[in-house]
Amino acid sequence: MNRSFAFILIAALTLCASELCQAQAKKNPEANRLAREGAEAAKNQDWDKAVDSLKKATAMDKKYGDELSAVYQQRGYAAANEQRYGDAINDYNEALKLTPQEAPRIHEQRAAVEMKIQDYDKALADYSELIKLKPNEITYINYRAYIYELKNDLQNSLGENEKILKLDPNNQDSKARKQRLEQKIAERTPLTPPPRSPTASPAISPKGKKKP
Repeated sequence: MNRSFAFILIAALTLCASELCQAQAKKNPEANRLAREGAEAAKNQDWDKAVDSLKKATAMDKKYGDELSAVYQQRGYAAANEQRYGDAINDYNEALKLTPQEAPRIHEQRAAVEMKIQDYDKALADYSELIKLKPNEITYINYRAYIYELKNDLQNSLGENEKILKLDPNNQDSKARKQRLEQKIAERTPLTPPPRSPTASPAISPKGKKKP
């Protein structure tokens, strides 16, 4: 997630505090107060306070779930920048529960963190989910091919690579990977042993004659 998302997030939360939340004030004033508090904390990048306030607001009114998800994502992004990768993944997990409709962005954010900690199985699972959502997105297929190669699963990596080349026959990275993978597979394949020579039958001594 880039810096522009952070500015968009803060602007959205500010809008919520100034307009949208005001519209809900008469229905649930306490939830509205907490949401405004969370939006202000997010504006000041006090992510822990923002999460705490918006969690309370969301418990009272589910309509604040989107804002809470956005803050979880921003806190996760900040945690990843501080190399607190476990905290980042936990925040992305919570965001995904709240806003499954934002799955593509959240899976991508979480996969980036999983790649940093070399948790390739989980990163592979996230990119597989992304490919289900966007089957022809070369970036996601490329990451899956890359992860398979890192895991030394050469056949699956080659299979993913072929998908890329079907979508983009001139993709230079995939051409280079194909050559590399085919060479590795060839090195793994044992040579076929030559056929055995026919074994000569033992000589039979003539009848009536003794061997010396």
